[in-house]
Amino acid sequence: MAAAIADVRRFQSSFEVAEEGPAVLEQLLRLLAAYPGAGKQVHDANLIAAMPVHDIRCLLTFNGADFRRFAGAIEIEALALS
Repeated sequence: MAAAIADVRRFQSSFEVAEEGPAVLEQLLRLLAAYPGAGKQVHDANLIAAMPVHDIRCLLTFNGADFRRFAGAIEIEALALS
């Protein structure tokens, strides 16, 4: 846990955190209507919902397949594990 907390603190100093709020919730509801899903897919949709609200254009992810269904809504940059 200590290592995970240290990682988060390091990320906080390098990146802006896109917080949730009413606008993200509204976007999430629109996304779920357009791209139905359940379970963990809702968490993925929540990440995607925050993007336009915070003017984030591209998602960098090691799990490109998980987000492929949102390709019409966002730009996805799939990263490869080395």
